[in-house]
Formats: sequence, C-alpha cells, structure tokens
Amino acid sequence: MMLRVAIIGAGAAGLCAARHLASDPCIFEPHVFEKTQEIGGTWVYTEEIGTDKYGESIHSSMYWDLKTNLPKEVMAFPDFPFDKSLPSYVKHQDVLKYLNDYCEKYDLKKFIRFNTSVDYVKPVHQDGQEKVLWDVGFRDVRKQCKELTIERYDAVLVCNGHYCIPKIPDLLGIDDFQGQIMHSHNYRRPQVFKDKSVVLLGTGPSGRDIALDICEFAKKAILSHNKAQIITQLPSNMTEKSGIEHLTEKEVVFTDGTSEPTDVLLLCTGYNYDFPFLTPECNVKVVDQHVTPLYKHLIHTQYPTLAFIGIISIVCPFPQFDCQVKFTMAVLNGSLKLPSKKEMEEDARKDYEWRRNTLGFPNRYAHRMGTLQWEYNKELSKIAKIPAIPRSVSQLYNAVYEIRKTDLMHYKKMNYILTGKDSWEAANP
Repeated sequence: MMLRVAIIGAGAAGLCAARHLASDPCIFEPHVFEKTQEIGGTWVYTEEIGTDKYGESIHSSMYWDLKTNLPKEVMAFPDFPFDKSLPSYVKHQDVLKYLNDYCEKYDLKKFIRFNTSVDYVKPVHQDGQEKVLWDVGFRDVRKQCKELTIERYDAVLVCNGHYCIPKIPDLLGIDDFQGQIMHSHNYRRPQVFKDKSVVLLGTGPSGRDIALDICEFAKKAILSHNKAQIITQLPSNMTEKSGIEHLTEKEVVFTDGTSEPTDVLLLCTGYNYDFPFLTPECNVKVVDQHVTPLYKHLIHTQYPTLAFIGIISIVCPFPQFDCQVKFTMAVLNGSLKLPSKKEMEEDARKDYEWRRNTLGFPNRYAHRMGTLQWEYNKELSKIAKIPAIPRSVSQLYNAVYEIRKTDLMHYKKMNYILTGKDSWEAANP
C-alpha cells in the first residue's frame, strides 16, 4: 500500500527526506510543503528582517559574510560530495548551490508545493483501527484568504528547522536601555556597527563568529558569557566579559561588577523550537528546549508516524539528517519494529536523566550533541540496519572541534581531504 507522507519544510532536512522517500516509489509518495518560494531553508540569504511581503515571518538567520564552521568534507550528504574545487570552509552561497544541485540531481521540485504554509496538523483516529492518519491543513501565503485546504496523510515528517524563532532573555533593565537591541536572527552585515561599541551576549558558534565578523568595523566588540574563557588569540578590539547583571540607559553592567558604555546589545542567545501547526491532539510539549515525547530525539512515542528530523543541535547536520530519515523510513515501511510505547518513553527518560545527572547538562541541552552525536548515529544505524556514517567524518569533525578552540581567528583557512572511510589529512600545512 502506498504511504502518503507530508514533509514540512524544503530546507536540507526536508530535501533529504524527499530524496529518500522518492527512491522507493512503490511504498512512499512524498509531499513537501515550503512556505517560501525556494528551497534551502536557513541557507537562503535575504536582506529582509521581520516579515516578508506576504506578512510571513522571515525564516532565515543567514548573514552576508557567513562561512561554515565545519569543513565541507564532513558537511556533505554521504553520497553527494561538495564541489572538490571549493575550499573546506565554504560560503553560505556555496551551500545553497549545493542544496539546489542536490534538488536537481534527484528531481525533487516536482514534490514541493512552494509558497505554502502548513498551519494545521492533527492525528485522526479511525474506528476499530490502530493506525492513525494525519489531517494536514495548508494555505497559499500569496493569497489573502486564510482558509485551509486539508488533505490526509499516512505520516508527517517535521523538517521546519530550529534557527528561526529567537530566544530573548529576560534581562533586568532591558526596557531602560537606550541603545539598540537586536537578535542575531536579524544580523546581516557588519558595516552597520562602524565605530560602535557592541556587547554580544552568548558564546555559541554564532556569537563567536559574529563577534569576529564585526571587529573589522566596530570600535569594540565585547563577548559576554558565563562559560570558560576562550583560549585563543582574539582581535585587539575584541574582549570577553562575564554574563550580564543588568542594563542601565547607556551601559551594560556585568556580573563581575564592571560596566561598559554600549551602543548595541546583540543577543546571540539561540532559538526556540516552534511547531505552531501541531494541534493539542498531537501531544507534543516543549519545555525549556526539551521536546517530548520523542524516542531517540526523533520518533513520537505515542504516534510513531510523526517524526522530527534534525531537532538535535551542535551536530554535523546533513549526514545526521540522512541517518535520521533512513531510520524513519525503516519505521514507516515496517522493516524496523519499534519497542512498545512504554519502552520508548523509558528509553527517552533514561537519556534525559543521563544528560542531567551524569553529564550535568541543563534542561535546555536535552537535544544537544556535539561529540555525543557519533554514538547516537551508530545506535540509529545499528537499530535500523542502515549504513553508518564513515569514521573519517567523525574523526575530522572531532579534530576541527579541538582546533577551533585554540585558533578561532584562523581555523577556517585550513583545508582537508578525506582519504578513506577511516582516514583524513590536512591539505595544507
């Protein structure tokens, strides 16, 4: 029996899902819903912020000078390498072209409904049957009419990304501050900070990269955070401070008691998961960045035909999507028999408690991976009997992870080559 599968989003995760589902046309019929007019998701650059001409929120958080913080050799989908003539650290335009090439290679556009927003997803219980179907309501964003078209599907894959809805901290005195406050979601070009003193709150990958980006133009860039001090050379006009205690009209006061006159407070504080289209019947809860109830951070324990591709963070994304999509396909086509709902929920509980109690992670790190991702990938591959990600990818990722800590200013000048499934080497001294 043919399974109709709704895929929400035509970014990298949605394209990967469409490609693999379409590869088995005797079983799967993919339908991709994309709110914008093109593929690529967060990799689509736009000067716009806020809302677009149709009143829809701008999805992308891309800025003009962004280069990847992972080499292309580990970023690629397993069987679709980047152009070898490119350097290891590529521009966002190169990634978008890569995704367009991927889309063209596998003829995916025929599955995509562009300018189409999914606003409604609800499970449908059929009398006397265990199987749950899904009503998916969608609309054309270009039309004024908000009336939804509703179609029924056998499964839903949520691929809407999680770098869109800014997480805004509740800072004491934020309403008194007379300088500019913006979130990194709306950051586009560094020239706007010329001769200004900028405090960047947050030291994740975006905070560090944006701080370096603006140093060429800003009078001063201050990276405010409560993590360990950065052990690397920084530009002369870039410094570190502890977290923010409060704001005054013209200054940022830090927890160490010092203060700095500040023109711009740039919040590099991350993003919230957002699934506004899921009705209460879907029974999906998000509490402080913890999405439940999910088995292996992926499959809904109550409704296994609802899957969330790519909600885990600090990962090598494209190989990760590929692995998760293949795992989900094994669930949907019946080749993988899942544990019972009770067993899946117990597995999720143990993973969460291990993160909190053994690793000491805060709740908001419930889906954070980093170097943990490789054991997670191996587990998915083993359970679903799907090809594992080559060890050379994990080895190079882990090596770059360490290099970035000690050479933040220069690590993107390096180039690498994967020399085999289990080996890699630097391509320059």
